[in-house]
Amino acid sequence: MWLFVKILILLWMINFVPPLLAFFFEDKWNTPLDLGYRFPDGKPLFGSHKTYRGFFGGVGAGALVGWCFGFPWWLGLGAGLLAMIGDLTSSFIKRRFEISSGDIVPVLDQGFEGLFPFLVLAPYFLLGVGEVLFLVVLFSLGAFIGSLFLNRVLLVIPFPNYPRLLRSRVRLKEYRACQITSEALRYFLNFEDAFYYHILMKTVLRLMGVYEKGKRNALDLKTTQIACYFSALPAGFADYVILFLSDLHLDGLDGLTERVQALVRAHSVDLCILGGDFRMEHYGPFAEALARLHRLLPDIRAKDGIIAVMGNHDCLEMIEPLEASGITVLLNDSKAIERNGEKLWLVGVDDPHYFKCHDLASAFAEVPKESFSIFVAHSNEVYREATAYHPQLYLCGHTHGGQIHLPYLGAVFTHSSAPRSLLYGPWKYGRMLGYTSCGVGVSGAPVRFSTQGEVLLITLKNDRNTGAPFADDQRWVIEK
Repeated sequence: MWLFVKILILLWMINFVPPLLAFFFEDKWNTPLDLGYRFPDGKPLFGSHKTYRGFFGGVGAGALVGWCFGFPWWLGLGAGLLAMIGDLTSSFIKRRFEISSGDIVPVLDQGFEGLFPFLVLAPYFLLGVGEVLFLVVLFSLGAFIGSLFLNRVLLVIPFPNYPRLLRSRVRLKEYRACQITSEALRYFLNFEDAFYYHILMKTVLRLMGVYEKGKRNALDLKTTQIACYFSALPAGFADYVILFLSDLHLDGLDGLTERVQALVRAHSVDLCILGGDFRMEHYGPFAEALARLHRLLPDIRAKDGIIAVMGNHDCLEMIEPLEASGITVLLNDSKAIERNGEKLWLVGVDDPHYFKCHDLASAFAEVPKESFSIFVAHSNEVYREATAYHPQLYLCGHTHGGQIHLPYLGAVFTHSSAPRSLLYGPWKYGRMLGYTSCGVGVSGAPVRFSTQGEVLLITLKNDRNTGAPFADDQRWVIEK
């Protein structure tokens, strides 16, 4: 029996490795095995989805797993090679009948791949015909279930007008974060976050007697006012005021919405930008987060409206209700605001941190090269990429300023691959000014220590009107 289990694991791993490599490497090393060659019938030989990467990955998996199980090196290698030849045989037949690679054909998809390896396995282990057929059936059942999940879940567009490139890695993240309705399954698939934030951190903070103080800190918001000076700013946008609210997480802490309302209603601005992360959790429902946001919106007085980008806590399903409430969502897109014939461009990208679906080339595609642009991303992690498109200002959040700081050590976590010099506040990289907001709300545990949530007011200034000593200077000044 143990031999049967090892053989099944060997065959399933050979079957599993090619899509696993595609999951991680996507378009890298995916040269088609048939090099685009067409059979005399005019149809592809195997199709573009059968690649050198997948073929040799499957063969290598056979050799490695076989070696781990103590099989002779040539046995695992031969099983992997024959399984991949069987897989190519299935693809060859499917192409002759014009069956797409994503179409699941039971038995044909798994039969040859499961059967061919027994040309070496059966003689070596002295397996009878009945035993071989039994193992092939079990292999085919497991491989069929795996292909169903891949082709009917991860490689299916989840809703009409899905705006992202269909990729299995992204779809798995979306499925885990946004499309699981079972509460038990949500916590199971996100056990690390649920355990760390809701059990470990809260328990430790309560035992230390500082949990309630941390919550009070999180409700103690401030208004930060900053002036940015640009020689290239169109004259019509001098003294243009932007309200920037990032990392709202309004559903994570009672009383937070009311606190933000009190701060924003005190200011009339030209534009409001929402920097993403509307929901508190990385997973689960988002209705409460949007409901609290809708309570906040009437207090935002912005002449040119509200623009938003998506964060790593957000789901694409949020976009429709956001836009229905009057918010323009920039998802690798741009929008021009016009004043007296002059334009200021707002450029926003999809989440660059978790989903990694940012596409700066698409976002800047409609922006003229010499124009004045403000780049908005949820996190600070694409600051190097952004400089290639020459935005004057980069606005982001995500880090919460570290949220929890320890004496002498600073932020416990930054949750960003960018340098700590970009963790919070104003910064400059090349000719580009940047500001990383400390965020409004809190993530994970609803506490702050040695950081303060903020409502950010940015005033754009034109250096030509200020008598600045350097005409090309771009600088920022904290006003309050």
